Amino acid sequence: MAFFLGLVLGVAFGIGVVIAFARSENSRSRRRRELAAAVASFSKMTVEDSRKILPADLYPSWVVFSRRQKLKWLNQELIKVWPFVDKAASELIKSSVEPILEQYRSGILASLKFSKLTLGTVAPQFTGVSIIEEESEDASGITMELDLNWDANPNIVLDIRTTLGVALPIQVKDIGFTGVFRLMFKPLVEQFPCFGAICYSLREKKKLDFKLKVVGGEVSSIPGISDAIEETIRVAIEDSLTWPVRKVVPILPGDYSDLELKPVGILEVKLVQARDLTNKDLVGKSDPFAVLYIRPLRDRMKTSKIINNDLNPIWNEHFEFVVEDADTQNLVVKIYDDDGIQASELIGCAHVRLKDLQPGKVKDIWLKLVKDLEVQRDKKDRGQVHLELLYCPYGTEDEFSNPFAKQFSMTSLEKTISNRENGNGVTNIDRLSSRKRKEVIMRGVLSVTVISAQDLPAMDINGKSDPYVVINMKKMKTKAKTRVVSENLNPTWNQTFEFVVEDSLHELLILEVWDHDTFGQDYIGRCITTLTRVIMEEEYTESFPIEEAKSGKLNLRLKWSPQPIYRES
Repeated sequence: MAFFLGLVLGVAFGIGVVIAFARSENSRSRRRRELAAAVASFSKMTVEDSRKILPADLYPSWVVFSRRQKLKWLNQELIKVWPFVDKAASELIKSSVEPILEQYRSGILASLKFSKLTLGTVAPQFTGVSIIEEESEDASGITMELDLNWDANPNIVLDIRTTLGVALPIQVKDIGFTGVFRLMFKPLVEQFPCFGAICYSLREKKKLDFKLKVVGGEVSSIPGISDAIEETIRVAIEDSLTWPVRKVVPILPGDYSDLELKPVGILEVKLVQARDLTNKDLVGKSDPFAVLYIRPLRDRMKTSKIINNDLNPIWNEHFEFVVEDADTQNLVVKIYDDDGIQASELIGCAHVRLKDLQPGKVKDIWLKLVKDLEVQRDKKDRGQVHLELLYCPYGTEDEFSNPFAKQFSMTSLEKTISNRENGNGVTNIDRLSSRKRKEVIMRGVLSVTVISAQDLPAMDINGKSDPYVVINMKKMKTKAKTRVVSENLNPTWNQTFEFVVEDSLHELLILEVWDHDTFGQDYIGRCITTLTRVIMEEEYTESFPIEEAKSGKLNLRLKWSPQPIYRES
């Protein structure tokens, strides 16, 4: 009996062990399948998928998403063939670079030529590559960007002759370069090698260092020579090779003039003001000025006037830029604090992509200032800058007057508004003799209705204010004032003021809100606007936030009655 009982229990236990083992194996197999499926899913994840799962602000600062692929294999092959590349490229570089250096040489230099040029024994290293997807529908080509790092030991000797007749052999040594090159293979064709030409350009220059040495002496012993040569080299590189400038190398016979750099339009920029700028001075306030550019070349960069001791400066200045590639170029604005004889200190910078601008339409925009345009993790509040932008492409004569018409001093904005006043087609200015320079002045009557204000801050002990508004036409220096509304944080005025404006395109309307007191006046805040919108729309009603105040809005109605006049100059 005990035997049979033990046998039954043993069989039952064995069956249980088998069932448990089978279930364990099935569970392990299922977990393995799920893990394999998860790994397969993760392997197919894109950067966009990972960003959906985890927001960018939760990533540590050292995590960087990149589309660039490593090129270890290419660097290994380049090291092997570098001696042959050096020999083949040296003569080509010498013949192509000499004319460029001659074109950009400083006035103190009479001639600048190579007597020796070899690239040395150290091959450049490609640290990454990415394929750029073109957004245009008619794109026919492949665009590639290569990160390049080169700590070179070349043997380069320049024969320099100064305007004083002094001849010097100058050695260029210890070259260190880091940048991004853009290669475009266009157009794609059926014939081998499947593209008609190669365009190359320096997309970004991150670092360019080198040393100059007189063979048998010191270059610093001759005043001005070192700076003149260094300036010639840097300007030649930046102006002749930096994007959107591109060099076209034909591979197959054909016309590739469409690949060459050409101006495509004009960007009108009105630098209106900035607000809440970071104070960089220990005593007093910053003395801000702005530098604006599309291409960072000295002769194409625009600098505003300096506003002393003001963290909310008003510039109201107009600048004009030539656009060469609206799809890739940006307008960059950098705000500096002027420190007199010392180097100016950067307060902040911002940029606008030109492809985000609608041609022929004025864009009014406030840009937040950041520390660095490349690193977007700066959360410090550095202030804002206010711009008005108008992009006018060439070849739109039916909509705009020709922006390159030298006989006229009108900006593209003036031409656009002038067209609006005279109907589509030729403007009155175009009918005038082109032999004399003409100037358009947009004169008219501006009607400003101060309707009301909301949520004004309390300035008095009783928790109320006695607000009134001062209307100021900045350029004309004309003022008007509303009545005082006693003990009210939401006053209503409904008062209308008219101003005869002589030059509306360059005028600025400033409305200051004050608190009336028996023994003085307390400043609450202000609203600032150009007249561009009211000129274009003729009439509109808007609620303007009150700057420099803790709270509050000012409700206005603006109306424009135009009277354009033309005068010879």
